Amino acid sequence: MPELPEVEAARRALQEYCVGKRIVKCAAADDTKVIDGVAPDRLEAALVGRTIAAARRKGKNLWLALDSPPHPTFQFGMAGAIYIKGVELSKYKRSAVSSTEEWPSKYSKLFVQGAIDLEFRDNDFIFDCDSKYGLTSDPSKLKSYEMDDGLEFSFTDKRRFAKIRLVDNPEAVPPISELGPDALFEPMKLDDFVKSLGRKNVPIKSLLLDQSFISGIGNWMADEVLYQARIHPMQTASKISKDKCATLHLCIKEVIDKSLEVGADSSQFPENWIFHSREKKPGKAFVDGKKIDFISVGGRTSAYVPQLQKLDAADAATSRSKRSMGKESDDDKKSRKGINAPKPAKGRVKVAKGSSNKAGSTSDDSDKEDYEEEEAKPAKRGRKQPARAANVSTKNAGSTHGDEATDEDQEAEAEEDAKPAKRGRKQIEKTAKGGDEEADDKMDAKPGNRRGQNTQPTEAKSSLPKKVEGAGPARRPQRKARQT
Repeated sequence: MPELPEVEAARRALQEYCVGKRIVKCAAADDTKVIDGVAPDRLEAALVGRTIAAARRKGKNLWLALDSPPHPTFQFGMAGAIYIKGVELSKYKRSAVSSTEEWPSKYSKLFVQGAIDLEFRDNDFIFDCDSKYGLTSDPSKLKSYEMDDGLEFSFTDKRRFAKIRLVDNPEAVPPISELGPDALFEPMKLDDFVKSLGRKNVPIKSLLLDQSFISGIGNWMADEVLYQARIHPMQTASKISKDKCATLHLCIKEVIDKSLEVGADSSQFPENWIFHSREKKPGKAFVDGKKIDFISVGGRTSAYVPQLQKLDAADAATSRSKRSMGKESDDDKKSRKGINAPKPAKGRVKVAKGSSNKAGSTSDDSDKEDYEEEEAKPAKRGRKQPARAANVSTKNAGSTHGDEATDEDQEAEAEEDAKPAKRGRKQIEKTAKGGDEEADDKMDAKPGNRRGQNTQPTEAKSSLPKKVEGAGPARRPQRKARQT
């Protein structure tokens, strides 16, 4: 990812090749996620005809100072990069654009074409790169010409996390106004650095990533300077000794200087840097023969060498306590998952519906498996069974019912069966004369009777309870009351 060395390398290239050039053509991508706070056509209109006076940077932000405001600013994000046609610049993995691709790249968010202004006088010419230079006391004797020298540069972003803005004073508005001193241009004095760390009770890695503390240091740079200084990423900043603070202060300067010496080309970084192994898989990452471990600090993956970067006693105890608490939390989550078992598929409920015709089975299922209550609603099951029994009695006139229930009683049963049946309710045995095979299979056959054999009315009556003389036909007042 682009950090201070990569952005500074881009700034130096723009300063060398683009300063003094007049923008004659500009093309901004129609991408409101990257082009922030300004319409693409307005951005193009604001740049065309303007002269680039300087390229400036603070932290990981870069901007072009034009001959008059407003000025374009570039926040590189995760994969932002500057490409200048015909100029070889260092490339980092996430931003690299193949040289075989079309120009400008399909990932280009702002494309600029420049030219130089030539002024001729008495067959001699001078470059009019700045309004302060190249002017004569008699402007009528000058003839100005625009010459296209082939300058073209593009700001690309493959991941679309970068930002391009147009502001009058870049240093006076966020995010640049909120940055701390630049690690290269405004390095802290050692005494101020030691005092600042002494007031911060946060992990040193998190502090180095805080752009309001020092701007320009990103994730890979923080890992590198801490490895070089032999400081654990989780070490509390205020507990670092003065000698270690001085070492860290020096390592920040050395890492920046060495990376810029090679134009931020990571392939040329020193071989003993942890940088080359920090993206390898755990267990396969080593530096100078020593194992690299990975932890999360401030939400960022951090590479360090436990053999060389050790926590002091207090921070080590705190770290162990946090790890044990995290393990207990994971165990608690696992136990809760066991309690809240997943619900079975609806297919299981459907099988229960098709295989049972007993009213009492509904209550048993609901008692044993409460989680099926919504899928296997007793009301639906109760309505189907009486309707099936009614069809059998209609087709087979003269057949007897085990309980000799009337139509009203059957309707009452349907309403009653729509509710969960109580345990212990006497189940009704159903037989039908000449009934179809489906109803016959669902009927509980009585002992001594063959399947499909007609039952005589006298035999059916003998199985009924004796009626009391003078008593009217059997009724179910409770069910009738529920029906009404």
